[in-house]
Amino acid sequence: MPIMGFGTLIPDLAVTITATKDALEAGFRHFDCAERYRNETEVGQALKEGMAKGGIPREDIFVTTKLWNTNHRPANVEAAFEGSLRRLQLDYIDLYMIHTPFAFKAGEEQDPRDDDGNVIYDKEVSLLDTWRALEMLVDSGRCGAIGLSDVNLEQLIPIYEAARIKPAAIQIESHPYLPENELLEYCKQKGIVFLAFAPLGHGIRPGLLENEVVMEIAERVKKTPAQVLLSWAVQRGTALLTTPKSAARAKENFDIISLPEEEFEKINQIDTRQRYNQVVKTGVPGFIAKGS
Repeated sequence: MPIMGFGTLIPDLAVTITATKDALEAGFRHFDCAERYRNETEVGQALKEGMAKGGIPREDIFVTTKLWNTNHRPANVEAAFEGSLRRLQLDYIDLYMIHTPFAFKAGEEQDPRDDDGNVIYDKEVSLLDTWRALEMLVDSGRCGAIGLSDVNLEQLIPIYEAARIKPAAIQIESHPYLPENELLEYCKQKGIVFLAFAPLGHGIRPGLLENEVVMEIAERVKKTPAQVLLSWAVQRGTALLTTPKSAARAKENFDIISLPEEEFEKINQIDTRQRYNQVVKTGVPGFIAKGS
């Protein structure tokens, strides 16, 4: 998996196409998708056209996509996987992830709610049940590896210990305000790729990009605050996802450095703790509009 990944959670379908093409041209080779983002068709179109234009072979591209919560029942997993393959116009997926550890009521409605507006969960399927179905996708040869998204250590350990095919990667929110050090250490011990999303804190302002420590380091090393945050993420041993929506921003993401050790440690010592996306508590993504 390329360390630098392009996240495709982009509400505007036209921007999805242009941003994905720009990312490919800028050098991104890992593209992170999801059934729930409802834009796999546009990502697939952009990749197909961009790869043809640039003469980029499929084997040079790493594509991740995710099983949504309403398809956790083992009987639904293969059809969901096939749907993603079809929309992305691919013959295989490099990494297929369980989007969250929460099973929702099965059906066409991706955000099932009761009359009071509460999520309807499916209590009759376990995370391990779903994992077993993903293992069968790997057996089929159409799925290179499998993983988990939006999990904590308590959810990861039992799956890892029971799995016939071990999780290759986990994808979680992580940045200096949410370093997830214990989870990162476990992943390093077990050979699991720790894939950090929101390494810039979702770009929320004021936030990480205005953090005084980060801004001072950026001035000293002659980089932008965003480049400093990406450098820190790579330097601590994580892969990462960003979603630049312009060619210039995409190129900026690759212009990172190895931070001097003293600057790296100053970021490690930031004591603010904040999670921006509460998906890990409910299974409902915090940055996808309800009902969309």
